[in-house]
Amino acid sequence: MDLPTYAFQRQRFWLNSNVSAGDPAFAVEHPLLDSVISVPDTGGVLGTGRLSLAAQPWLADHTVSGTVLLPGAALVELAVRTGDEVDTSTLRELVIEAPLVVPDEGVVRIQVSVGEDSGSGDRPVAVYSRPDDAEPGTPWVRHASGRLSADVPAPAAMFGVWPPKDATAVNVTDLYEELIARGYGYGPVFQGLRAVWRRDDEVFAEVALPSGEVDAAAGFGLHPALLDAALHAGAFAQPHGSDDEDGGIRLPFAWSGVALHASGASSLRVRLTSTGAESLSLDLADGEGAPVASVESLVLRAVSEEQLRVSGGAGGGDALFRVEWSSLAMRADADGDGVGGVEVLEVPSAVVDAGAVREVTA
Repeated sequence: MDLPTYAFQRQRFWLNSNVSAGDPAFAVEHPLLDSVISVPDTGGVLGTGRLSLAAQPWLADHTVSGTVLLPGAALVELAVRTGDEVDTSTLRELVIEAPLVVPDEGVVRIQVSVGEDSGSGDRPVAVYSRPDDAEPGTPWVRHASGRLSADVPAPAAMFGVWPPKDATAVNVTDLYEELIARGYGYGPVFQGLRAVWRRDDEVFAEVALPSGEVDAAAGFGLHPALLDAALHAGAFAQPHGSDDEDGGIRLPFAWSGVALHASGASSLRVRLTSTGAESLSLDLADGEGAPVASVESLVLRAVSEEQLRVSGGAGGGDALFRVEWSSLAMRADADGDGVGGVEVLEVPSAVVDAGAVREVTA
């Protein structure tokens, strides 16, 4: 067959575009992060992402007093995953300063900043957000800050014997109904507590993701719903009703010594130990008893509905802080009797001003 004397005809069906979709070298495969980019002048990294109920519908199953919040466990996941890019994935400390509200509609843009190595291997970390449609110059709200470390602590002993010896089974049938009545709106994805046992001051539990979320676990270091469900066992470590003591319900406030030993778990064996009125520690293992993660300390803090409303926008950065009076030891006088060193100063002025006060007290 003779070839035609004209050039072969062809037709393109691909769209021509000069608009960059971003550098694929910075893209990460993570359900909450889109990319992690390096910061040249600090040697740190910046993780970015977008949160919405359309993109992450499972977040709708985590509400507090009717408000959808990003779980504190998700802030931990964000910090650890971003820090992993610079080999600092152990969370020495993460203080949650304000809950991150996920709106019913719209998108929240997040940034996770991991800073310069301090010289000891530690790096600062912070998580920020602002609405995706915010005007230029709109300030970012800082939701959490802390430190990451390259040191990975040795995992706790494996839970090879399960259920633990001498532990007493506890009925968990009505737990989620009780929690909903107290303001914790856990939907199916977060109702992961399956069984609980108690032994002295230790609480043991089994938690698991629902079948529809099991495949998603592979994308996380530790799925936030799974870690959050492990915390639900804390309801059996202290008397019911303590959540209302300060006029609010308790949320994670300060995480310390969080280390991830294995990733992608969809079920856990949990050992939870109460370490104080507002604190606990956790050891987490997989279904075979192999270590998955450990939390040296988690401090909980009471939050009111008003604080949750304030935290939904800029300026809510102190929503979980509170003012307290601290007592000071008084110094005894020379005779060892009573309080010494106290002098009453009078300002001889009909109109007290700063200058008059400074002259007397100086």
